Amino acid sequence: MATMTSDFFVERLKAWGVTRIYGYSGDGINGVLGALQRADQAGEGIEFIQVRHEEMAAFMASAHAKFTGELGVCLATGGPGATHLLTGLYDAKLDHAPVLAIAGQAETTVRGGSYQQELNLDRIFADVADYVQEATAPAQVRHVTDRSIRIAVANNGVGVIVLPKDVQDEPYQAPKVAHGFTRSGVGYSRPLVVPQPRDLARAAELLNAGEKVAILIGAGARDGAEAVVRVADLLGAGVAKALLGKDVLSDELPFVTGAIGLLGTKPSWDMMQGADTLLMIGTGFPWAEFLPPDGKVRAVQIDIDAGMLGLRYPTEVNLHGGARETLEALIPLLQRKADRGWREQIEAGVADWWQTLEARAMAEAKPVNSQRVVWEMSPQLPADAIVTSDSGSCCNWYARDFKLKQGQRASLSGGLASMGAAVPYAIAAKFAHPERPVVALVGDGAMQMNNLAEMITVQKYWQRWADPRFVVCVFNNQDLNEVTWEQRVMEGNPRFPTTQDLPDVPYARFAELIGLKGIYVDRPEDLAPAWAAALASDRPVILEVKTDPEVAPLPPHLTLAEAKAFMGAMAKGDRGAGRVIAETARQLFKEVTG
Repeated sequence: MATMTSDFFVERLKAWGVTRIYGYSGDGINGVLGALQRADQAGEGIEFIQVRHEEMAAFMASAHAKFTGELGVCLATGGPGATHLLTGLYDAKLDHAPVLAIAGQAETTVRGGSYQQELNLDRIFADVADYVQEATAPAQVRHVTDRSIRIAVANNGVGVIVLPKDVQDEPYQAPKVAHGFTRSGVGYSRPLVVPQPRDLARAAELLNAGEKVAILIGAGARDGAEAVVRVADLLGAGVAKALLGKDVLSDELPFVTGAIGLLGTKPSWDMMQGADTLLMIGTGFPWAEFLPPDGKVRAVQIDIDAGMLGLRYPTEVNLHGGARETLEALIPLLQRKADRGWREQIEAGVADWWQTLEARAMAEAKPVNSQRVVWEMSPQLPADAIVTSDSGSCCNWYARDFKLKQGQRASLSGGLASMGAAVPYAIAAKFAHPERPVVALVGDGAMQMNNLAEMITVQKYWQRWADPRFVVCVFNNQDLNEVTWEQRVMEGNPRFPTTQDLPDVPYARFAELIGLKGIYVDRPEDLAPAWAAALASDRPVILEVKTDPEVAPLPPHLTLAEAKAFMGAMAKGDRGAGRVIAETARQLFKEVTG
């Protein structure tokens, strides 16, 4: 019996090292599903994880790439299944995670005929993908597959393969040794990219001349984490972290100032304002207003993507290279700074900040202070835990109050900042590392949007995992809280209940309904034992906490304009205005008025 094109395609995926696909079935991709079934029956299969929605499959593929360093793969039928993938694929694109998307398509014989579920998918995916191609003949599938995967991995981007139904089911034909054919191969090995010696010397001269050096790292610094610590020690520098770089260095290091930006810390803000020299490593941190003003510092940037160099700040020396190899080449040229006053100032600020965060977390709220939810979590997490966060106000507490230990991993939707990523990220983390405990921090808005459904995916698969610990912590404040505060602070408008109110959903009871464990907390003193119970559970848990929507997720430094806008919103009769001003907000207004 002749090999079908779909069988060859699955074999080619395996040759590239693909071991897992996240997806959802449909008639437009049935040929490939049949090939996966045949491969599985032959003991040569690829694990297929059935999600509840194709968008979640793409998020899982993105998270798989982040938590493993491997290619993430997702699959959907054509038409609506394919378009559902887009949000998760944009997440991968903006966070530089290598992902392959496989989409079905109407038969080639009806293309151009306004057929059911026939969309021009190559055009739809053109913006999100580094490479997208629809195969129209079996002999084309080999090079389309090879090129899509190689480009996605090499570029840390997205590759898309579109397979019409009839092509999947045709007998496979290898490309001929003839004109009009091309014969591709499998394999890619990432090179070491190191800047020119003269540029390294220029960077070292600049860094050696600085007296107050600040370092900013992102996810691109991960493989150079040890070298970052050595450089920071030589230069007497502090290290701030863009949100995607949160797990590059432990928050227990005394010179690590934590997150920067709208979700950042006061030590990071103070360091950037006081520095005379800036070194940025593997970061595309977007909010340039949190970096020093132009001309205030001399700056060096290291990035493997030349397109990111000099993009956020007018850097004097741009080093195109990988973080680890570039830093290792730079270190012998650096001089250890004898004056440690700047470093000591940074460390003192960090120590004070952790005390400030503890005081804020323990402040009274109605009923539970959302900051305390994460503050109580941190010390109880095992050293190998993986934490994911959704976008929204819970991300503030993830960024600031989660004190990450060495060896822990953490991530979220960074560049896209999409709601709905925390639970699919956590599921992918658990499949990638089934022996490690996983925690997802989710707002009630994202939980209602799509994460609640993916708990059914958890219920379906959790008994496969070597370690059953999987905790989804839901911040139930019945408010789209991040946007509420943006309305107040950025627009000067009072909260708009019509757009912001959320139904009160019994999340913990839902967990029990589907055979998982539910824990409900509405008293702050119950938080610590609730986390202990959740992390000791013999099955996945939804930990639902009734949190106070009036705990302000404000930036570490409030401008006078933002303070005035906020006060204007309060003056217009915002709900809870008096309590908001009296409690959390006043701590930050001192920085503006004092």
